[in-house]
Amino acid sequence: MSFGKTAQILVFTAAGITAGLFSGYTLANQPRMNDALDHLQAAERDLQAADNDKGGHRNKALDLTRRAIAQVRSGMRYDRRN
Repeated sequence: MSFGKTAQILVFTAAGITAGLFSGYTLANQPRMNDALDHLQAAERDLQAADNDKGGHRNKALDLTRRAIAQVRSGMRYDRRN
């Protein structure tokens, strides 16, 4: 997967997560959040395997992906409390 494709996945996943968090719609099993987490983890693996650092952009994307993973997990934990 190219860096551009990974960036697109991150943008669309972040948009979906944001929409889901603010919609007020919750599911016990959270299939959309699980899907988002799977995609983000795949993006993390792809970024780790990418050649070179791309002028620091690969490392920045990897950091942002890891932060997004943490946010999704936090959102899932929060949803389970309510």
